[in-house]
Amino acid sequence: MAMNDSVNILSSAYLAVEYIDSFLPDNPLQQPFKNAWNYMLDNYTKFQIATWGSLIVHEVSYFLLCVPGFIFQFIPYMQKYKIQQDKPETWEKQWKCFKTLLFNHFFIQLPLICGTYYFTEYFNIPYGWEEMPRWYVLVAQCFGCAVIEDAWHYFLHRLLHHKRIYKYIHKVHHEFVSPFGMQAEYAHPLETLILGAGFFIGIVVFCNHMVLLWAWVICRLMETIDVHSGYDVPLNPLHLVPFYAGARFHDFHHMNFIGNYASTFTWWDRIFGTDSQFIAYQEKEKKKQCITKKKAN
Repeated sequence: MAMNDSVNILSSAYLAVEYIDSFLPDNPLQQPFKNAWNYMLDNYTKFQIATWGSLIVHEVSYFLLCVPGFIFQFIPYMQKYKIQQDKPETWEKQWKCFKTLLFNHFFIQLPLICGTYYFTEYFNIPYGWEEMPRWYVLVAQCFGCAVIEDAWHYFLHRLLHHKRIYKYIHKVHHEFVSPFGMQAEYAHPLETLILGAGFFIGIVVFCNHMVLLWAWVICRLMETIDVHSGYDVPLNPLHLVPFYAGARFHDFHHMNFIGNYASTFTWWDRIFGTDSQFIAYQEKEKKKQCITKKKAN
């Protein structure tokens, strides 16, 4: 009975969104995107699209999303938004991070990406424009992928912090006490595989078109680069996502090493009380700010 009620609620929500969407103006980018998508299908094989297309989407998205945080370090005005202002980025650390990223991307992640074609063939996942889901379905699917990945990340990440395991694997990622965007995927190869597995669970559950894989890649990179950026910038649109953790939440994890284990949302840390040190730290900082304001007045 409860299952039927859930299905009815989801169906009603879908119809409501579809109804609202019918009143929205046409997206001016839809036709160019359709033309580009069909050109890709006409000129490249499914294997090329799934393998090299996925690699290009990942690499271009990753480094483009890193650009704002990289530029911020050269803009004095932006330094007031840097969370750990006493620990600026250095060229040495950024170069070391870049070299490790290239190794992980091409020797760890690329072999995994090579399996994308066989995955889509096995599950008969379409590539065509006509089968592509509407934007609101895609958004809902990406959100579902994020919820699943977040649960996987919380428990496995917390396990990697166990004193018997930490120094062998996860310690590599924590070389940077004050993170920066490019460091999001700086990790031991085993960690890339262990935590990265959570990315694919949502794909197995929701994937009904090739475009979801690319959309989820972009969404996941956008989130992980943001929380590792080291900057808490106001008017960040990601803060509109319910229960979104954000840069300040994850930055504390790098600074403190304990707590705030989730990747995207705050609920697992709240449920298990692993955000208690973060909450205490925030309260302490607020008191400091109040004292400073009183002295200034």
